[in-house]
Amino acid sequence: MNIECVTSGQCTAPFPLYPTLVERLLSAHDRPGAGVDPIVAHVLAICAGYAYADATTLAMMMQRVGVESNTCVRISQTVDAMMIFATAFVVQSQCGRVVTVAFRGTEPANLGHWLADADVGGESSTIANEAASGGLRVHAGFHRNLRAVWLGVVQNVAVALAGRSVADPASPVSQPMQALYVTGHSLGGAMAQLFALSMIGRTSTAAIAQRLRAVYTFGQPMAVCSPVPSWAEPLCDRMFTHAIASDLVPALPPSPWGPFTHLGHAYRYDGGAWHRAESHVKPLASLREVPKAMVALFAQERSRASYRYSLAEHQPQHYINALRPAGMISEFGI
Repeated sequence: MNIECVTSGQCTAPFPLYPTLVERLLSAHDRPGAGVDPIVAHVLAICAGYAYADATTLAMMMQRVGVESNTCVRISQTVDAMMIFATAFVVQSQCGRVVTVAFRGTEPANLGHWLADADVGGESSTIANEAASGGLRVHAGFHRNLRAVWLGVVQNVAVALAGRSVADPASPVSQPMQALYVTGHSLGGAMAQLFALSMIGRTSTAAIAQRLRAVYTFGQPMAVCSPVPSWAEPLCDRMFTHAIASDLVPALPPSPWGPFTHLGHAYRYDGGAWHRAESHVKPLASLREVPKAMVALFAQERSRASYRYSLAEHQPQHYINALRPAGMISEFGI
């Protein structure tokens, strides 16, 4: 397992985008039933998008949105033969009260990632709850990648919960972790959901799970199978899935591959605006739409409207741009 740690600095104009962001993250989702927070959604979309970069870049972007002087730890594991290409980041605010865990998604040029995405597995890929009956069958490839970085992520979050710096566990921060957010785009979103579900099922991570405020995912494929056991249902109220209507990936895996389903509250971007969807994206009936979506990736922009799906719309920058509030400058400062 490879681990890298960096610390960001203070912002200069025109940043931060949200000067009171830490306080916003502490107050948002402080109780079950709260709807999606648009500022949190924008911030976590940026966090999920730049989880494709290195720790220095992600720390800088989190600094720019408003988590100044943050500490960012990257945990990664690669085992080609087992189709493991897992990367996660733990971002701790300077005060220590807010921690964000971001999982990296599928890298377009990495064939191993695509093979892992297709490895739906069997009944052995199950998340259990130590205090309740009924296992939850999950996507084997996603689950295997999560397990590869699980220990490193949990150890760092436990350090933050103990009121210590993830950069140096011997050094205290002002306060222990009070709010935990988990996010990811694409495969990273699937891993984010599985991470949260795994936490609530284990006694060893129960204290961390109590600090979980919300799971925000973007362009996430389905990671779990129905039926969903009752012990997992309360967590669904803290899950928010975002899907651009023409993005193919949220409709995967296709229905012939198993009874896969989405969890949590569904938000759809269609007609230039986000809205709360009455139902989640349905799985593809077959793989016939996949080659069409790949063709649409290379089609001229005005021609893409004729395609039901386009892989071009899956790119993380589209989610970041769609969630950026009107009149707000981008994370680039313009």
